[in-house]
Amino acid sequence: QVQLVESGGGLVQAGGSLRLSCAASVSIFSINGIDMGWYRQAPGNQRELVASITWSGRTNYADSVQGRFTISRDKAKNTVYLQMNSLKPEDTAVYYCNRLYTNFLPWGQGTQVTVSS
Repeated sequence: QVQLVESGGGLVQAGGSLRLSCAASVSIFSINGIDMGWYRQAPGNQRELVASITWSGRTNYADSVQGRFTISRDKAKNTVYLQMNSLKPEDTAVYYCNRLYTNFLPWGQGTQVTVSS
């Protein structure tokens, strides 16, 4: 069964940067034609959508990350990225990628992002 695999998380100081990557666990499964989103879930909170990108490249961001995060996709690599700059302690969460809004694929393990103050 296809899963999405997230990577690139880590521990960073406030103001630092990380780039997250998202790819399918099975290389023949293409996410290039799928509207995708990056979600995050902090302890005790519900999972929230932070950034999205349509199959055509249109992007959208939550107010909390607007101007700091950039979502992109590399169709040659069948991968979606989340560039995170000017990180804040409140960005600490497990980050996941998946389809946008509906028809979710099985959720992956996510990648932990921890921002220290």
